[in-house]
Order: sequence, then C-alpha cells, then structure tokens
Amino acid sequence: MSAPTTQPQSRQSRQQARQREITEAVMAEGAIRIEQIADRFNISVMTAHRDLDELEGRGAAQGPRGGHGDVDGAGRIQRRLPVEPAARREGGAGPRRAGVHRARPGHHPGRFHDHAAPGAALHAKTPLTVITNTLTIMEQLKGTRGITLLSVGGQFYNWCSAFMGRMAVEAFASLRADVLVMSTSAITDDIAFHQTLETVDVKRAMFESASTRILLADHTKFDRRALHAMLPLSDFDAVVVDAETDRAHVDRLRKRGVKVVVAKKAPREARS
Repeated sequence: MSAPTTQPQSRQSRQQARQREITEAVMAEGAIRIEQIADRFNISVMTAHRDLDELEGRGAAQGPRGGHGDVDGAGRIQRRLPVEPAARREGGAGPRRAGVHRARPGHHPGRFHDHAAPGAALHAKTPLTVITNTLTIMEQLKGTRGITLLSVGGQFYNWCSAFMGRMAVEAFASLRADVLVMSTSAITDDIAFHQTLETVDVKRAMFESASTRILLADHTKFDRRALHAMLPLSDFDAVVVDAETDRAHVDRLRKRGVKVVVAKKAPREARS
C-alpha cells in the first residue's frame, strides 16, 4: 500500500499561518520593526507591509505610517486570536486559576476575559452561571454540565472576538452578577487602561453590575501602556497577579490599600 501523499500548503494557508505568527510576535514583544518582521519570516519588506495592512484592517495590529517604524500591538492585539502564544498563556495561568477559585457554587461570574479555557477549572464550582460577551468563552463553555451560559449581543469585534457597543453595555447594565473576573491591557499609575473606548464602556458596565470585582493582571501589564483609563486598581475587591510580578508593584499597591493576591505558579511552570 502506498503512503498517502501530503498536499503542499497553499499560498493562502501559508500567508494565514505567517500572519498569525506575526500577530503573536507583536503581542509578545509589544512593538516590532518592519525590517525585523521581514528578516524573521524570510519575506520582503513589501510583503511584510501587505501582511500588516491586512492585520490592521482586521484590527489585529496598528501599523506605522510613512513606511517605516514600529508596529504597535498595545491593547488592540491582545486578544484577537483564538490561541495565545505560549509565553503569554503560561504567564497569565496563575492569575486565571486564582480568579476562578474565588468563584463559589451558585455564583454568577460576570465574565472570564481570557482565551485560555476556564472550563476545566469551573467544573468544581458548579452549579454556576457564566455571563460573557466573548465568543471564544462561549465556545469553550457551551455544553459544560452544571454551567448555565448567558451571552450578550452587540456589534462583533473580530480583533477581540467579543460583542461590544451600546447593545452589550445595556445588556450588562440590566444584569446582576455575584463575581466579575476581569483582565486589563495595561496598568499605569495604578490604573487599569485599555486601548479602545468600546472596551472601557463594556468593562465599566460589567463592573457596575457585579458585587465582587476581581482584576487579573500578569507581570507584563505593568510594563505596558494603553490609551484609555478604565478604573483605579483600588476600586477592585482583589487584584490577582502572577509570581513574576515585581515585588515593588505588589508592596506599593498593598500600601495603598489594594488587596493583592500573588498566584502560585502551576506545577509545570515551577518545574521549568
């Protein structure tokens, strides 16, 4: 019997794979030069520009103007892909686990704001109602026994795989949740920031609708900047950070009265 022949990748599939890798590179590094993209992926500068034009059109990256400069991924690039790069996924694993463990059976968490699937961790918390506007979370939790899944609509934003806008804001405002688990794009002056007003509006609506508000922030958020202020960290009932967060940040926040929880590393992370 002859071995099946492997079909070569089409040009389109190669381009899509490359664009995913470019997006992940910008997400991991915050900013990267056009020339570095061309060198890293063995493509011409012109091809790099075309890829970035497509990514920018989808809201996945903010490209430079004038032909040269840095490609900035602050905020916009953070959540537009279904799969995060390993470094980012592992870095935020501890805060996500700690945030999920703060839910109790019968609670109604407002939203789990990360692409890493929360389903396994939530099994022990059932019965549970989860409210979300994020499509990836809907896909992860649908059909999970013991979890009632409520979704809100609105305008779909591909870059974050979420529904936002007035419809989403009004829907969250009409609900009441026991616990909100929220992430942020950046932390500056001990204030949570996001890159778009649409994100800020929806998150504030979720915040106002929840009794207990928990912010998840890995160490990379303290080194990033975004455009629009959302809320001071002191407004949250708890801020969960990972073990790699600079101790100076933890001590400063605690002195200001912020309840900071440092999540333990996962066993896999501890062994590495």
